[in-house]
Formats: sequence, structure tokens, C-alpha cells
Amino acid sequence: MERIPERIDSTFRFVLLSARRAEQLLRGARPRVDLPNAKATRIAMREVSEDLVEWQYGPPPAPVPVVEDEGTAVEETAAP
Repeated sequence: MERIPERIDSTFRFVLLSARRAEQLLRGARPRVDLPNAKATRIAMREVSEDLVEWQYGPPPAPVPVVEDEGTAVEETAAP
């Protein structure tokens, strides 16, 4: 397994970023590392682990309007 950079908070996020980058490579994006005979997934994992892929957290979920039902207020956040 590749080393996970400090700015990536979990293995799950590392896998998500690598998968998204692998899709880009399969669609024709140029690799940022030179790994001859490597599959797109390996190249993507290396790029993410070397912090060569730009990414950022998305916006926080928007709050759902408060709905009052029989005198009780409920506030929830929308799922992404």
C-alpha cells in the first residue's frame, strides 16, 4: 500500500481520490509520475501518495429548513 499524505484524513479518502484520478487517467489524462507498465490504479495511488493531485474538501452540507411539528423544532443537515 502507498503512503498516505498527512493532509488526507483517512484511508477511505485516499481510496476515493485514487479512484477518481484513475478514472481521469483511463480517459486520457497524462500521468504525473513515470511508472512504466503500471496500471492506471497504481499510477493514481502513487500520484496521490506523492501529493501530486490537487483536491480540496467540498462545501459543508446546507442546513435543512427548520420544520415545526406540534410545537417541536427539528433541525437537520442535508446529506451530501
